Amino acid sequence: MNTEPKTGPRRRAERQQADASSGMESMYQSREKIYPREVHGLFQNLRTFAVFALLGLFYLLPWVPWNGRQAVLFDLPARQFHLFGITFWPQDFIYLTLLLIICALGLFFVTAVAGRVWCGYACPQTVWTEVFMWVERVIEGDRAKRMKLDKAPWTFDKIRKKTAKHGLWIALGLWTGFTFVGFFTPITDLGARVMTAELGGWETFWLLFYGFATWGNAGFLRENVCLYMCPYARFQSAMFDRDTLIISYDESRGEPRGPRRRGTDYNSQGLGDCIDCHMCVQACPTGIDIRDGLQYECIACGACIDACDSVMDKMNYPRGLIRYTTENALEGKPAKLLRPRVVIYGLLLLALSALFVTGIAMRTPLRMDIIPDRNTMYREADGGMIENVYTLKLMNMDQSPHTYKLSASGLEGLEILTRPDSIEIAPGEVRTLPARIRVDPSDVRGGGHDIRLTLSATDASGLTVTEETRFHLPVEGGVR
Repeated sequence: MNTEPKTGPRRRAERQQADASSGMESMYQSREKIYPREVHGLFQNLRTFAVFALLGLFYLLPWVPWNGRQAVLFDLPARQFHLFGITFWPQDFIYLTLLLIICALGLFFVTAVAGRVWCGYACPQTVWTEVFMWVERVIEGDRAKRMKLDKAPWTFDKIRKKTAKHGLWIALGLWTGFTFVGFFTPITDLGARVMTAELGGWETFWLLFYGFATWGNAGFLRENVCLYMCPYARFQSAMFDRDTLIISYDESRGEPRGPRRRGTDYNSQGLGDCIDCHMCVQACPTGIDIRDGLQYECIACGACIDACDSVMDKMNYPRGLIRYTTENALEGKPAKLLRPRVVIYGLLLLALSALFVTGIAMRTPLRMDIIPDRNTMYREADGGMIENVYTLKLMNMDQSPHTYKLSASGLEGLEILTRPDSIEIAPGEVRTLPARIRVDPSDVRGGGHDIRLTLSATDASGLTVTEETRFHLPVEGGVR
């Protein structure tokens, strides 16, 4: 008789084969609702902290003032993106691109080291689902009571509880939609217009849309978003290797599994540490059995670890039957933190982060675009001077108005003419300024020359920007 413990994939395959032979499995079988059991422990405490921290940032940031305005405000009509003391403009799109690349590399790096911890602790779907499930537990009770309530006929008590639950869900969803819109419209002004029913069409649409999406995703879809809609679950395995930290069941210690009384000598019965209580399955928010091996549905939340550890404590067994570990560690091999992919992700992340911080630190809130006259390359002015005409686009991206002076260099005798001589530009203003630059052709050779235009603030701010352009002279009239 073969007493070798069956591996997770073998057990799952045997169950599927048995279900298929008995006609139980269908390609179109509806998914059963999952009722996660509430558990307590280290990882659930970490998840609770993450929920409070992330939702606290989301709900409170729009209310933080900064120098007379909202600290975080994406003002689309004005094309200004305020992040505390920094204002970004559409011309700063490169910084947004760089930030998105850094976020993607950060996700790759964390995944290669610690698996899907993003999904279990920081994903918005996970965070809001946790809050909605907490509301559900407060109103409807624990797992057994929720299951019993859903199976019970519709009574006044059931209608009361369901109405209260969905009322709180809808209120939370609408508050979430209101806060979301508050990142794009000053939230104090938005709140005043909500109270007086004077919201604009787009603001009303996004408030209701985001509120409805929160209510639907966190209240109804829940784990189905992770299983069927999120692409991350599909390509995460490309970033895993045998030294990636994952939630694993120690099969060599737990098998063969089986129930037993506390204090019995289970080793003499040929049993492992797993008492087959299914607490890990009941605690899983996606409804999987981690004892079947790593599955793409696992969001690495650690609920099964806390559930199993509590059972091990009651049985006086060592903790860690289910734990964060690596495949190599389970096989008794040394784990390697520094692997090629981790080093590459880390170096790229460090380099791009340094580039982003340096770019922000050296960023000048002043921009000048030079557009040469396309109709005439040059023209003759009074006194035989050769003149080129340009259109300047000047943008003051600072939060204060400044007065600027324009100068030219790069050729001997350059003279720049603008009206007015000094240019006052308000915060966020884009000023179009015609400029004529002339030179005596007898002093320079003909043809094209690179020149530099410098725009400098006349106050103590020290703002200055220099751009290059091309100055053209007639070849036959110039000095050879």
